Amino acid sequence: MSKLKKTAIWITLLALVLKFIGFIREGMIAQEFGANDYTDGFLLAFTFVTLIKTLIKNGFNSVFLPQYIQNRKENEQLAEQNANSLLNYTILLLIAISGVCYLLTPFFVPIVFGSMSPVTEEVTIEMTKVFFLFMLLIGLTSVLESYLQAVRSFVPNQIVNILGTLMATVFILLFADVWGIYSVAYGFIFGLFVGLLLQIYYLYKYGFRWQLTLKMERVFLKSFAILLIPALLHSSVGHINVFVNKLFASGTVSGAVTYLNNSSLLMSIPSAIFQTTIVAIVFTLLAEQADQKEKFKNTLYLGYQLGLLVLLPIAIGIWLVGEAAISFIYERGEFTAQDTQNTVIALYMYIPLIVTQGLLLIPVKGMYAIGQTKKLLMISSTTIFFNALFNYLFLIPFGYPGLALSSSVVSFFYLIFLTTALYKNYPKSELMRLVTLFVKIAIPTAFMAVPILLIQWFTPIKDIYSLYQLIILVPIGAIAYVIGLFLFYKEGFNKMLEVVRKKAKKKKATE
Repeated sequence: MSKLKKTAIWITLLALVLKFIGFIREGMIAQEFGANDYTDGFLLAFTFVTLIKTLIKNGFNSVFLPQYIQNRKENEQLAEQNANSLLNYTILLLIAISGVCYLLTPFFVPIVFGSMSPVTEEVTIEMTKVFFLFMLLIGLTSVLESYLQAVRSFVPNQIVNILGTLMATVFILLFADVWGIYSVAYGFIFGLFVGLLLQIYYLYKYGFRWQLTLKMERVFLKSFAILLIPALLHSSVGHINVFVNKLFASGTVSGAVTYLNNSSLLMSIPSAIFQTTIVAIVFTLLAEQADQKEKFKNTLYLGYQLGLLVLLPIAIGIWLVGEAAISFIYERGEFTAQDTQNTVIALYMYIPLIVTQGLLLIPVKGMYAIGQTKKLLMISSTTIFFNALFNYLFLIPFGYPGLALSSSVVSFFYLIFLTTALYKNYPKSELMRLVTLFVKIAIPTAFMAVPILLIQWFTPIKDIYSLYQLIILVPIGAIAYVIGLFLFYKEGFNKMLEVVRKKAKKKKATE
């Protein structure tokens, strides 16, 4: 097996480990601090700094990486000079941002987040100041991800993310009684510091040498500056929408930001797993078949088919057992049964997003494969406006759950627009084929729901511990779904069987 394939397997495994540790961290936060103004303040500050970190990471990844690789082919010495100069300018910029924003935080946080409770506002301001104090560290770990990718070192970047999450969890255990909710931030920063040392070690190992220079080729600088803004916007739309949602939530009830955060974490797992497995395979095929119209169309259909086969039953399954799942993950210590109910209400509004968020990866990758990036940017940018609009419209009648509903509605229309744009040059019958596909998979999914609902209605299963509910209901649902596929959608049953067999063969081949 090639080194690149081994790396891909490691990255996938580490991505799943990161998700798992993330859940442990959120469970620890729930146990120690519950869902209140303090946790809301932390999440608002953390979402803000995560947005900045993502903007830096995606900007460099989308613009610097391809330029650097291309320049190295033409003139390696000049490429290294440009890379070092850009890194040094970025360090100076991060230091300036850190100092200015640290001083201005008490003024702009109330303006950005609007109406907040006094406690939430105080925690948000203090926590944001902590993050800005270490902005150089936070930003530098994001920047160095691109430098490591340029030398084909991928695993350390995942380890950095794991260290930030892991140390946040460890610091809760060790220092929650001393520092309170701030222990999460300190742990996160300490983890990134260790991760930064790891990144520097691997950069040196793979031949990158830092130079104290600010001399940069004019063409490189101009090209980087021109491409940076659209790259930032295009690759960070989802994070901007999450930030806007929490901004709206901060002015509602105490704990609203926490409820939305906890429910969205559970909702995001299926699409994350789908992205790291099936989508990677489909995107490779799409890229290879971009100039073969018929094969490209069939591969697109395969992507939608596999997406619906996996995500639709999971979405309905979470709708049926979501309360037990939330209770098992979060309900302990300071996180009460009422907090569970409040989180579940938001989760129900997020249910459609499980399907649409996963399926969105198919048309997005398809448009990338055929070079329609401008159209993709135009469509994706409009979601920021519509997300804010629907947040405003749904917040009054539904409260904070309306923000989750807004995300689902926007994601649904985004999926429709992208799919329609992608299928523009195909007959309309191809779009109808997708509608028919949804109906075909909805039937075995409904068949799956029947035994679970009967057990919930006619037995006292809801009175037992949440984990035991999941142990009983999840296997029953999975078996019922497989039977439903076999009875009502044989093609889908065979396709799933084919995917499982291929994965089993690959696993056997790697052993």
